[in-house]
Amino acid sequence: MILRFNLILVLFSLIACNPTLKHEDASVKYVMDNIITELYETHTEKGLQSLSNEQVYGLFSEEEREVLATKHWTFNANVPVVVSVIRSIKQETTPFWLIENSFAKTDISMSNEMSSYEIWQKHFDAGKVGLGINGFENFGLHYFVSVAPQNKGDELILSSFFPENQYVGTMQDGAFTYHDWDELVLYDVPEELKGQKLLTTIRGRGVESHLVNAFRKTEYPSSANPDQVMLTWSADPKTSMDIQWRTNTSVESGALYFREKGGNEVVKEHAEKYLMEDLRLMNDRFIHRFTAHLSNLKPGTTYEYSIGSDDKWNKKHSFTTAKDSESFSFIWFGDTHFSPKWGELANMAFKNHPDAAFYSIAGDLVSDGLYRDQWDDLWAYSKDVISQRPFMNVPGNHDNRGGLGALMYREMFSYPKNAPEGVPLEQTYSFNYKNALFLMIDATSNTELQTNWIEQQLKNSTATWKFAIFHFPPYNFEEPYLDIQEEWVPLFDKYHVDMVFGGHIHYYMRSNPMKGGVVQPSFKDGTVYVISIGIPSRDRPIGEEPYAAVRSADGQFYQYLKIDKNRLSYSAIDSGNQPIDSFTIIKPNVQ
Repeated sequence: MILRFNLILVLFSLIACNPTLKHEDASVKYVMDNIITELYETHTEKGLQSLSNEQVYGLFSEEEREVLATKHWTFNANVPVVVSVIRSIKQETTPFWLIENSFAKTDISMSNEMSSYEIWQKHFDAGKVGLGINGFENFGLHYFVSVAPQNKGDELILSSFFPENQYVGTMQDGAFTYHDWDELVLYDVPEELKGQKLLTTIRGRGVESHLVNAFRKTEYPSSANPDQVMLTWSADPKTSMDIQWRTNTSVESGALYFREKGGNEVVKEHAEKYLMEDLRLMNDRFIHRFTAHLSNLKPGTTYEYSIGSDDKWNKKHSFTTAKDSESFSFIWFGDTHFSPKWGELANMAFKNHPDAAFYSIAGDLVSDGLYRDQWDDLWAYSKDVISQRPFMNVPGNHDNRGGLGALMYREMFSYPKNAPEGVPLEQTYSFNYKNALFLMIDATSNTELQTNWIEQQLKNSTATWKFAIFHFPPYNFEEPYLDIQEEWVPLFDKYHVDMVFGGHIHYYMRSNPMKGGVVQPSFKDGTVYVISIGIPSRDRPIGEEPYAAVRSADGQFYQYLKIDKNRLSYSAIDSGNQPIDSFTIIKPNVQ
């Protein structure tokens, strides 16, 4: 099960260095940024994509290799220590610095359910300990570290960690090693290592030095012409709209023009600009993204907008603000993974339901949230939808990738900044649309940190309908999320959340109404939990689920919900445009 433990993402971010710094002060980021910039100047795209470990090693000077060998992971020890570097045997190439820096491979090992690990050791004097990169390939199981005093009577104190706020555990059977997957635990820990200080990490740190098979291309590079036009909300849907777009870096400023449909009065709104970088995207490393925040709009009004000019009105660039009524509809999807098949489904849904007010994805929009080319694909497939309807999403584990965080996800969207403390802004948020509350929860962040926030949102809401959207479904046949069942489900029961939407498991399941994990006789007595998948699902058997009302292991689906005051109509539609599930909820005491 993927950990929602809130490892503060900045702890594993890299220090950006001033290019004038001396090499002894340089970081791994400094060295890697310089070498990649040089590679772009000296290598063809084919050459970049064919780099081997041996070629990469030869690119660096002796000084630069010293940085890579000693500044990836550092700490101070108050007494002489034995440091054990514990690395997966599945990683074919041994990091160069283990041998060059006189680490000795031992004959002891340990395991978890994913891999067996070999152990390399070295004695260090008291003082600073410096360890190196995980390798030049982006191997998915980063090494971890165990530390013990050389002299058994010494009390060991570790300090001055880089990355900062290092978690220090105890080496033992059952210990976790990766903060982004804390249920992946050790067994067969050698007796001589038990009780030592265990320094944990995240699986994705290998990307910091990734050069072998690292370079990518986007099929949709930026240009001076605005594209990737997308609507979102960060404020009241009745009176506001946020509009984002992209250009290349030759465009230094952005403006948006808008008017009431058919009107003559045109308003200009300046846009915020920020620079986005994907270091290894060889044909579009830097882009500019712009966001215009429109406010003081009229409820229930259709607006046209134009980017960069007041005389280029695109019929697909329009939106309608929420009006003061209690009827609306929306569409949501499970995992989409930047698939063109999802693009076909989204456009079919758009054609079928022009009344839908907004669209939502319950996480895993892409397969690697740090690869901007995947986001480029996603926007290309859905451009006619997201330029006309707000796109309100939550991150999944693939968007918040390998423990490295969801920075690119946040850079793509403009959402309400009302997250609970300790959770990155715009990854968890809430908004109201007419008579409905939507809790958009980042299930990849710490579960417990969000519990009180969820209760306050529900407690203070007067909405008729309440929905929660997050990636990890608490009830499913494969890996039930017991922490969510313990922390959040009692609040859904207490305040009667009508429906909870999720993904991750890649199948369709709609539960009967549930309360306290028990099926209830009617919708007024319990919450409906739905799991869906927006791409073709895996061909596999699905286990028993006694709480399920409808299930399907085969297909890709979108879900359409229509609310008319006290009546909710739900349907799930497959890629063949056929309904596979439907039901209605009526709240008799609501006028």
